[in-house]
Amino acid sequence: MLLLFAATSVCAVTMLCPGSVFERPAPGQAPNMSAASDPFVGKWRLDPSRTHAADEMKVASAGANKYTFDFGADNTETIVLDGTDQPGEFGTTLAVSAQGPRAWRVVRKNGGKTMIDANWELSADGGMLTDHFGSVQPDGSIKRTDYHYKRTAGHAGFAGTWENTTPAMVYEMQIESYEGDGLSFVRVGQKAAKNLKFDGKDYPVEGSDLPAGYVTSGHRVDAHTLQLAEKIAGKPFNTQQAEVSADAKTLTMTVKAPSASKPRVYVFERE
Repeated sequence: MLLLFAATSVCAVTMLCPGSVFERPAPGQAPNMSAASDPFVGKWRLDPSRTHAADEMKVASAGANKYTFDFGADNTETIVLDGTDQPGEFGTTLAVSAQGPRAWRVVRKNGGKTMIDANWELSADGGMLTDHFGSVQPDGSIKRTDYHYKRTAGHAGFAGTWENTTPAMVYEMQIESYEGDGLSFVRVGQKAAKNLKFDGKDYPVEGSDLPAGYVTSGHRVDAHTLQLAEKIAGKPFNTQQAEVSADAKTLTMTVKAPSASKPRVYVFERE
């Protein structure tokens, strides 16, 4: 789960084919919504049994003691394994060092401040990778979570394509009205929020330790469907379609990173 920053509110949002995201729908197709009638407004809880959110990362050898990393944002980073801070994606730095034949330490910083401190461990047969992921909290403590990846390409060492097999963790998301017919997405317990109106304009994502130029935009397809776009420093980060069921009890979010081979699907139930 070594993304450039810890997942916030909805994890990620959408950017669909050019022209469709910013194109205004036909009259009557996407009505203005009030808080009382908007089916998205409310508190939602992730259902792990119906969620398929396996992320994918790719590691490739780039020469002696050098590797490229692709964490799904379609923006590879080439890093020398010497433990020094080196330029990474979206203005961050990435440091990787070998701690042994089957162990790497991976540290990401933003503005000189450590955001992620992880230890990767390769199984003896090379078929599994465990990411002992550490997310640095505001008080300086590190929250540890283990993520388990299976190899889907490559033969030896850390180089290869890795698919996350860790079951999704339950969390809550609050969706509130924002400036009329807009919406605010807040992951409960995290100090980050996505506030936007559905006019195709970019709205800054609010929160601490986020990359510069992190914005989201979108439009309503109809009363029960949203298409959203998320970018960092002008570059597409991922895409999402959000749909509320006809009975307004289930929210499904389909997320696609630019270089991912398949989308992630998150299913929430209304609380």
